[in-house]
Amino acid sequence: MAEGFPDYLDVDYSDGEGETPEDYPSIQHKIEKAIEVTKKGLEEYENPVVMWTGGKDSTLCLYFIKEVAEKHGYDVPPAVFIDHYQHFDEIHDFVDKWADEWDLDVIYARNEDVGAYVDEHGLEPGDDIPVDELSEHNQHHIRNLLEYEDDTFPFLLDTYVGNHLLKTVALNDALEEYDVDGVISGVRWDEQEARADETFFSPRHDPDIYPPHDRVQPILQFDEASVWQAFWNFVVPDTVEDFPEDGYVPQSAEDLPNGLTQDDIPVSPKYFAGFRSLGSEVSTDKTTEEPAWLQDMENTTERAGRAQDKEDLMERLRDLGYM
Repeated sequence: MAEGFPDYLDVDYSDGEGETPEDYPSIQHKIEKAIEVTKKGLEEYENPVVMWTGGKDSTLCLYFIKEVAEKHGYDVPPAVFIDHYQHFDEIHDFVDKWADEWDLDVIYARNEDVGAYVDEHGLEPGDDIPVDELSEHNQHHIRNLLEYEDDTFPFLLDTYVGNHLLKTVALNDALEEYDVDGVISGVRWDEQEARADETFFSPRHDPDIYPPHDRVQPILQFDEASVWQAFWNFVVPDTVEDFPEDGYVPQSAEDLPNGLTQDDIPVSPKYFAGFRSLGSEVSTDKTTEEPAWLQDMENTTERAGRAQDKEDLMERLRDLGYM
């Protein structure tokens, strides 16, 4: 951690308090705020990173970072990709391709201890892992922080123990290893009830839970529809040669202009295939066959395809450092 953190920062931790997406009524208002928060984050933090899942929200954050960094002469921070061992193959392919395309430095955060046990014993998602076979570090999290008392837990991402070990512990270990003071992430107020009270600069300073750092959250004010509006009218036109400058909303994977294909577009193919929200391969389902941006966003739930057991635990998970 940089010496003197957080005393060297000049950020307003109350910025965004009590607000909702409706306080930013147009896409222009939302983008202006995202640029403002991104610029402040790149100015203030000495060792920032950006969380990147390959999903739409974190990719939108990455777009703002690239644009602001290029305009104002900042370095693009490393991207942290949490490899929880249960990703769709298409997510790995997407991240690898666009990391190369955009010349990104990617930190792959993994819980190597759990991964080694899984590989050694040839486990499949859902198989049990004995707690006492893991490192003291992981056992401390399971027994002391989670207060989990069973002898085993299932190798599943979207459970209380699985999510914490495979994502939160992996993330916190990476933050400590790389001495990170600011984590730029793509959470949104409307995405999940546990995130509704977040602010644009959110402190995580308790050393007993996580390496002290701040969360920088430039797109809190976006809702699902405005994320897609930003993609098809700004992100894709600005980053893809031959895409119409004034934007275009494709109606299917085959409906791309000027001979472009899915592989040319910085949008995960899983969204083209009907997924609204991307989680683990074993616990995330598509909602319909329509691309995500054409689905009924007003009358259906964005995260309905995700495992609801984990969604119900979101507040407890966030208290332990989950995004």
